[in-house]
Amino acid sequence: MRSIKRLRGAIHVALPNERFGDHLTILSGTGQNIAGLAVFVAATFATNVLISRAFGAAGPAALGTITLATQFAFIAGAATRFGMDMAAVRRVAIDLGKGEPGRVRAVLNRAAVIAGAVSVAAGVLVFLGAGPLARAFGAGHAGRAAFRAAALALPFVALVQVYLGGTRGLKIMRHTLSIYWAGQPVAWLLLMVLGWLVSKSIGVSVLAYALSWMLASAAAWLVWERETRDFAALPAEPGEVRELLRYGTPRAPAAVLSQLLFWTDYFVFSRYAKGPELGVYAAAVRVAQALALFLIAVNYMFSPFVADLHARGERQRLDNLYKALTRWVVAGTLPLLLLLAVVPGPVLKIFGGRFQSGTTALRILLIGQAVNVAVGSVGFILIMVGRTGWDLVVYAASFLVDLGVAFLLAPRLGAEGAAIAQAVTMVVSNAGRLYLVWRFVHIQPFNRHYVRLIVPAAAGGLVMLAVHLALRNAAWPVDLVATGVTGAVAYVFALVAFGLAPPERAALRRIWGLGSTP
Repeated sequence: MRSIKRLRGAIHVALPNERFGDHLTILSGTGQNIAGLAVFVAATFATNVLISRAFGAAGPAALGTITLATQFAFIAGAATRFGMDMAAVRRVAIDLGKGEPGRVRAVLNRAAVIAGAVSVAAGVLVFLGAGPLARAFGAGHAGRAAFRAAALALPFVALVQVYLGGTRGLKIMRHTLSIYWAGQPVAWLLLMVLGWLVSKSIGVSVLAYALSWMLASAAAWLVWERETRDFAALPAEPGEVRELLRYGTPRAPAAVLSQLLFWTDYFVFSRYAKGPELGVYAAAVRVAQALALFLIAVNYMFSPFVADLHARGERQRLDNLYKALTRWVVAGTLPLLLLLAVVPGPVLKIFGGRFQSGTTALRILLIGQAVNVAVGSVGFILIMVGRTGWDLVVYAASFLVDLGVAFLLAPRLGAEGAAIAQAVTMVVSNAGRLYLVWRFVHIQPFNRHYVRLIVPAAAGGLVMLAVHLALRNAAWPVDLVATGVTGAVAYVFALVAFGLAPPERAALRRIWGLGSTP
């Protein structure tokens, strides 16, 4: 305990709060987020592996149908919350920056009512149309029960995001960690196993998913009430509902399109997939999305700072923060990217031996996700500065690209064609946002220190490749672990030696020197 306190003191001396306060706050919240994301990844992978193995020979097909229904609920929930999650983050952060914290409760109450009303109406429609939806996606009779269970999840998928958006606007990350990243996926896993004691079916598996979101919504409401109970009550500003609707109207379709960018090609491919192909591609998509988890962790913590700094006109401070965080995100993501690119087969074998056929599709998906990570929080910046209309334009254009390329290539190339569609879409979408952020906010994520990451990336990649080739005849878990560990160690040493910017290296030396004193 004393050594931890000493290290914290050294960090604050080496990185004075007046200059690095925002960086340290964001990194602290990101660190909490990463802990939650680790649980999220472990629980999500465990759930997918459990499903694929528990249903025996039908495992890939069951995983494909369950993924269809649960992702449908998650994507639909992104639309039915009507942009109120991002509105909550933005408005709470701005009101705090203005010194009016008492107004945030009135703002969030209205945001929750809007999101709840829209999502309940949508949930009723999905429940009634579960049969046609299942047929449209080729999910069969089991798909009908799955989509009905997904309909029950819709209002709660929306509400939990609104209340946790409010707590993030307060610049508190731990509740998103414990409830969203960690709590909901773990609850789904446990509830699903309990449900299987009654009936091991696709419908029960998705029903457990819905119940996990109900529990998460209750927890999110409780922590919001607790964090704001001491604020002196202030009334909402005149026209508050109108402003929320004005912000949310373009944000609602943009939110659903943002989720569809990761799954449109999957839904298109579901029309052409044969046998276990859809389940294999679902596993590849899940693995590729893990590459963006560190970026997501930073986005959730960075977004209230964007809203606050932009509202106060501190563009240079925002630009410096954006550049630093983007480079740190890329630096933190590179070891995972290298591992997935070098040993995709062993990674997919975690789901079962038949999933290794998704190796090529996974490598293609990684290209798009790498571009997504390379530009940092560009999408969140556009939303937090209030440019939701332009955000919708980019998402709509990107969705059409994904849909068109997927319909063109999936029938001919199968999973690889669907993966190409997603990779192309990621490049187009992020290029558009990068231009718009520069046009409207006059900031961008690149500087001369960005290229320093080439050396540690090359070192880590070469070591991973050498170890993988040496162990190619070994058992796949040995290959995977040894390649990952040795490559990560080489990467970290090269990063410290060649990849840090001069101020970062100087700060590290000060921390090391101060932290090691008695």
